[in-house]
Amino acid sequence: MADYVLQRRFWLPRPRPEVFAFFADPMNLSRVTPPEEKFRWLTPPPPALSAGAVIDFSARIGPIAVRWRVFVREFDPPYRFVDAQLWGPFARWEQRHNFVAGAGADGVMGTWIEDRLTYRLPFGMAGRLAHTLGAGRRIERLFDYRERRLRELLGTTAPGAGGERPAPG
Repeated sequence: MADYVLQRRFWLPRPRPEVFAFFADPMNLSRVTPPEEKFRWLTPPPPALSAGAVIDFSARIGPIAVRWRVFVREFDPPYRFVDAQLWGPFARWEQRHNFVAGAGADGVMGTWIEDRLTYRLPFGMAGRLAHTLGAGRRIERLFDYRERRLRELLGTTAPGAGGERPAPG
């Protein structure tokens, strides 16, 4: 059975430790999830992510609230972490988050956020058909919303934090 892969890369004008800290705070997950998903914690999340952390939440897929349990498999601050679904609506869901310090198009230093989501829908052929008929586009829209929200929340340069120009080469 084939997996699907969604890759995203975008830049924010904030230093890597600050961007990583935002992602490492589980409470921010609800801030970057579309309101129509009706995100809800099932158990209190840990104060910060770490290797081995487990988070339980529910979100809507259409009219149905679906329970998820996600496990943080790898955690290497402020560079990367990997989370994977232990149970939930997908046959597989593994997301790799990488944070790379670097300049944006205008030369301002900040952080590149690189995501690689590998996922598979359940139910074999029916899952592949659902992906073709709209599930894949829905996942892309979730990531579009997340990027917009991250740009709103972290898209301005804090005084003295990350807005430095790189030294001439």
